Amino acid sequence: MLFSRRAIAHPQISITPPWLVAWGRVDDLAEEVTWRESRIAIIQAEPVFSPSGRFVVVGDLCRSPQTPLEREAIFPQNTWESGVMESAEIIAQMWERYGVETLQHLQGMFALVVWDREKEELWLGRDRVGMKTLYYTITGATRWIAPRARSLSRYRSDELDLVALRDYLCCAFVPGSQTLWRDVRELRPGTSLQLPTAQIQVYWQPQEQICHAEQPLEWHGKHVRSLLEELVQEALPSGEPVGIYLSGGIDSSCITALAAQLHDRPVHTYSIHFGEKYPSELEFANLVASHCQTQHHILEVSPEQIWQLLPETLAYLDDPIGEGLTVPNLLLGRIAKESVNVVLNGEGGDPCFAGPKNKPMLLNSLYGSIVDSQLADPVAAYFTSFQKCFVDLPRLFKFEVRHEIANAPSIFTADLQDTKTSFLNQLMLLNIKFKGADYILTKVNNLTQAAGLQARSPLFDPRIVQLSMQIPPEYKLSGAEEKAVLKSAIADLLPEAILNRPKSGMIMSMQQWFRHLWYREAKELLLSRNAAIAPYLNRELICDWLNYRGEVWHRYGLKLWLLVTLEIWLQGSKLQK
Repeated sequence: MLFSRRAIAHPQISITPPWLVAWGRVDDLAEEVTWRESRIAIIQAEPVFSPSGRFVVVGDLCRSPQTPLEREAIFPQNTWESGVMESAEIIAQMWERYGVETLQHLQGMFALVVWDREKEELWLGRDRVGMKTLYYTITGATRWIAPRARSLSRYRSDELDLVALRDYLCCAFVPGSQTLWRDVRELRPGTSLQLPTAQIQVYWQPQEQICHAEQPLEWHGKHVRSLLEELVQEALPSGEPVGIYLSGGIDSSCITALAAQLHDRPVHTYSIHFGEKYPSELEFANLVASHCQTQHHILEVSPEQIWQLLPETLAYLDDPIGEGLTVPNLLLGRIAKESVNVVLNGEGGDPCFAGPKNKPMLLNSLYGSIVDSQLADPVAAYFTSFQKCFVDLPRLFKFEVRHEIANAPSIFTADLQDTKTSFLNQLMLLNIKFKGADYILTKVNNLTQAAGLQARSPLFDPRIVQLSMQIPPEYKLSGAEEKAVLKSAIADLLPEAILNRPKSGMIMSMQQWFRHLWYREAKELLLSRNAAIAPYLNRELICDWLNYRGEVWHRYGLKLWLLVTLEIWLQGSKLQK
């Protein structure tokens, strides 16, 4: 289905993609080609060749510091002199020796393309947890590959993927390899794609492998602490100050404490709030900043700023993300750029160590089949746990949309039916594989990059992911205590008030803002007959939400924000063509 669009005041934002690859028919390209050969052309980047000249590498590469495996097992010691080899050169040499198995040896963040000139095969590869993104088109005589979906706008149709639309409305992000565009796909983390066969190989996938179950919680905590210190040390920029996004929760607080302990340059922390009359977590962020003696910066973001800057913010995202912190994240990055070039964050603590977002599904596993027969279906229960629009879809979608996706499977089914994995770890793996790669890391990396920063997420490093899957589940959720093993790991670093505070998350007063500040603009945007969402969604239900009627739980604000984000993102996508 095609969508129509009405005009909206979108800023003219120029985002130059770092590179673009065309594969297939490349003889008559209009683009300014950097390098071309038979079935491949590289645009806007210089290729790197392997020593024999057989393999050509281009990509978005930000590897970890020279790992022992690469340094000692792959190359002679004398090739690792400081500054001798860049990341792409190392990968080109490794590919000559190991081929696609090279991906198994790499650490860090990467999205790369390798051309085999002898076999005329193209390989795409992405890092283990999805810190970098990689998109490609699936139709046409010429296939296009880029690290940003925005770069592919000229080479795709405007036809929406209706299953992706369904999942966005249920999750507030688009999970899996699908995107909102029917002919654009995203390469999954830990996989490679080979063309022309279109064969996808999995070279790394997190899975439950419980080790040392007989050891006590404190033993596992010491191992978490040791690895965290190593990863934070790796993430710190040499000879420069570092920034940290600090909410006052245990995840960002432990990263702050470790950075303050390990770094030999100033540590800047950054927190946000929405004005004195709205609830905030500044009390806890200020406590941590004082305890760790950081240079603390507090940014106040008004609801007016959030509405005004949403079109610009969404232009930096490859799929819409329908949660409220997108604009604040962009503004926080711009403030941080005044003092630092690298920012760390606490993202990953919830997915890897069993944060509170797992509670709805855990409760449903006990009571769902008794309370509601629909929730006995694990996929329905999982969609419902996001507390977005899943239960509204029968009324929200127009008949023809419902009919087209009626039998469409869910990307989450296989994981939710995995009887070999403990239920808590099933949920954590879902969060790591989908929410992490398709929402958390994408949002953080794209918006910090838009501010001219590098983002680093030690708690989402694949080594932490792997370790978390080795820890017995009862040490992550110990009775009612969330993240028990993480708290044990960093108990000596933080005040008791931080270690034992309940997690609330950043509080945004969407309900109040739509009712008192954004109502007129939202009504004009969503109910226009020329709206981009008009061919898919029923106006009557949206009108009810705008007038705050018809719901028991009164989650109007969050649902309206989902729709506003979708509408503005779709309209802005026209400007990318």
